[in-house]
Amino acid sequence: MIRLAWASLRSRRLSVLLSLLVVTLSVCLLLGVERIRDQAHSGFASTVSGTDLVVGARSGPVNLLLYAIFHIGDATNNVSWQSYQELAALPDVAWTVPLSLGDSYRGFRVVGTTGGFFEHYHYGAGHPLRMAQGGRFDDLYDAVIGAEVARQLQHKVGDSIVLAHGTGRVVLARHDDKPFRVVGVLARTGTPVDASVLVSLPAIEAIHLDWRSGVHLRGAAISADAARQQDLTPSSITAFLVGLHSRITTFGVQRSINEYPDEPLLAVMPGVALQQLWATLGTAENALRLISTLVVVLGLTSLVALLVATLQERRREMAVLRALGARPAYVAALLVFEAVLVAGSACVLAVAILAVGSVLARDWLLLRFGLVIERIGPDLRECLWLGAVMLAAALAGLLPALLAYRRTLADGLSPQT
Repeated sequence: MIRLAWASLRSRRLSVLLSLLVVTLSVCLLLGVERIRDQAHSGFASTVSGTDLVVGARSGPVNLLLYAIFHIGDATNNVSWQSYQELAALPDVAWTVPLSLGDSYRGFRVVGTTGGFFEHYHYGAGHPLRMAQGGRFDDLYDAVIGAEVARQLQHKVGDSIVLAHGTGRVVLARHDDKPFRVVGVLARTGTPVDASVLVSLPAIEAIHLDWRSGVHLRGAAISADAARQQDLTPSSITAFLVGLHSRITTFGVQRSINEYPDEPLLAVMPGVALQQLWATLGTAENALRLISTLVVVLGLTSLVALLVATLQERRREMAVLRALGARPAYVAALLVFEAVLVAGSACVLAVAILAVGSVLARDWLLLRFGLVIERIGPDLRECLWLGAVMLAAALAGLLPALLAYRRTLADGLSPQT
C-alpha cells in the first residue's frame, strides 16, 4: 500500500505539492504559536529567582515587572533616592538592588546598578551570575556586558563603548565625551541580562551631569575627568529589587511600601505579577490558538478537496485495483493512507522549518522582546498536536474513502456519460 500510495501521489505531484505546502504552513503556524507561548511562560518564570519584591513608581504590576526585569517598555516615573534608602533600611529587608534605566548602547539596554546586582540577582533554579571574561565594574567608567551583547557586537574586555541617551533604536544623542571601557563579559543566562550593559549608578549620574530634560547643555559641558570630582549620588532610580530575611514578612513589607506616605510606590511579587500577565494574555493566547487550529482545518480541507476532485480522474485506476482483487475496503484505506501520508510529510517539514526558524530568530526575539527560545525540537505538547493533526487527517480522508468505497467495479469500467 505504501508503494502504491506513493506512486499515486507522484502521478499528481503538482496538486499534491500545493496541498502539502498549505498543510505545512498551517502546522507551522500552530506549532509556532504553541512554542512561543510555552517558551514565553518558561522564560519569563526563570528570569528572576530569589527576589521577593520588585519596587517602582506606582503604575501597574505587569508594567512594573516588564520594564524593571524584562526591559520591555519604560517607567512612568522614578523613585527618589531618599525613599529608596528609607525602604532599604526596613528591619525585614535583607538586601536591595537599585536599577536605573533610560540609556542604551546600539539597541541594548543600559542598566545602572551596584555590585549587589552580581551577588543577589539569580535566575532559573537559583543560578547566580557568572563571568565569562574579566570581572565586575570598579572604576567610574567601567562596564560589564551581557553574553548576547558581546556575541553580536564582537566586544571583548578592554574595548571602548559610548552609551546613548534614550532607549530607542534610533540614536539622536550620545554621551561621546564620557566613553566606557568593557571590563567584564557575563556568561550566558538565557535572560534579558544577556542583552544588557551594566554600569554603576555613579556612572549614570556622571554622564547626565550636563544634561537637562533630555537635552545636552553644550555651554555647561563637564568633562569625564571633571565628573569624577562631582557629587555622584543619584537623585532618583527607576526601580529596585528587594530580598527579605523571611518570606513570611513579604505581605507586611509589601503593604508598608504600597502605603508609603512620601511618594506613590508599588511593590509586586514577581510570581504574582507573572500570573496576572498570563491571565491578561490568556484571551489573546486562546484566540491565536483558535486561529492556528482553524488554519490547520483549512489546510486539511484543501487536502480533502484534492482527493475528492481526483476521484473522477482515478475511476479507471480504482477499477483496475478492484479487478485485480482489491476489496472496496482496501481502496478506501488507500485514500485514507494518502491523506495521512501527506499530513505526515507536512508535519515533518513543519518541525524542520520551525527548528530552523527557532535558531535564526532566537537572537532577534531576545533583543526585541526579551524572549528566550531554548528548545529547538518538539516537546510532548507539540507531539500531541502533531498526533492530533495526523488523526484529523485520517478522519478527513474518510470522506473521499467513503465515496471510493461506494463505487462499484461496473461503475469504474463503464464509459462516462
